[in-house]
Amino acid sequence: MAFIELHKEKLKHNYNYLNNLFKQNNIEWAIVTKLLCGNRTYLREVLELNTRQVCDSRVSNLKAIKSIDPDIETVYIKPPAKRSLRSVVKYADISLNTELYTINLLNEEAKKQDKIHKIIIMIEMGDLREGVLGNKLIEFYGSIFNLPNIEVIGIGTNLNCLYGIMPSQDKLIQLGLYKQLIEAKFNRKIPYVSGGSSVTIPLLVKGILPASVDHFRVGESLFFGKDLFTEKLIKGMKNGVFKLHAEIIELTEKPIVPTGEIGSNVSGDTLEFDEKDLGRKTYRGILDIGLLDMNIDNMELVDKKITLSGASSDMIVVDLGTKKPKYKVGDLIEFKLNYMGTLHIMNSNYIDKKIV
Repeated sequence: MAFIELHKEKLKHNYNYLNNLFKQNNIEWAIVTKLLCGNRTYLREVLELNTRQVCDSRVSNLKAIKSIDPDIETVYIKPPAKRSLRSVVKYADISLNTELYTINLLNEEAKKQDKIHKIIIMIEMGDLREGVLGNKLIEFYGSIFNLPNIEVIGIGTNLNCLYGIMPSQDKLIQLGLYKQLIEAKFNRKIPYVSGGSSVTIPLLVKGILPASVDHFRVGESLFFGKDLFTEKLIKGMKNGVFKLHAEIIELTEKPIVPTGEIGSNVSGDTLEFDEKDLGRKTYRGILDIGLLDMNIDNMELVDKKITLSGASSDMIVVDLGTKKPKYKVGDLIEFKLNYMGTLHIMNSNYIDKKIV
């Protein structure tokens, strides 16, 4: 059976690296756990790192986190849906918001639950996902700062997630200026400028992050050690926190070119084959994982002598070459995963999750 492993020592190493980096720069940070899809085994490993704050985009995941550690501070990192407000207030200490309508409803729900619900106002800085327009921010804040059960603890932004707009000094300086405008206009302190995420870490490492940015929300760099500007490993961090293993369930020498009339496969693709391969054979292995669990574009074979031939809903076919392979039925084939590949695997109930 296919399974994914989390290597806890590599995870701890990356956490310590980031924690030291942020401490040296007087920055608070939260771990984004949405990659783990609420898996309690892996969530416990993250919470044992002694982080103070965790973020997630699914209320059910925040519920699982609170059941493991009721004292951890939780952040719901997308604008809440109206039909989820009761659960958001119950399981999220903080939420990211962009709509006056929703914030007023949060205020009413927090009053019912006898809570003060904290919010971070997200500002549009160019990536065109969630965010209040900068020229509307003062009016926006003026409409909510007196709500009795709402406490605005920060402003923030999200970059790179939709159109790939990268953070820059200019954008983050502007974010800090918005904070100053609010504080001057309303004589209210805004503790957080939550302008940092994995993609912003390179600016911090280079020493060019504006001092006003004092809060980060980090997932990908923690789990993959990546510099999202260069797509390379950040010096001092480790890759390989996650590894996927799939079992060979058939291994046979077969023709390269199929026989019969070719139509569309289960993915709707019509494949073409090189006539030069007619009559040639290779050893083909079938693995116990398929498109139901993952996207083959987001995974990479560790053994470079093996190539992917194709995939169906529950199986992957790999080409092991013309020579009799070192593998046999029952052996495991290892894959590296990127962020989206890991997310798909973690969201599959059919893949075992293990700790190393």
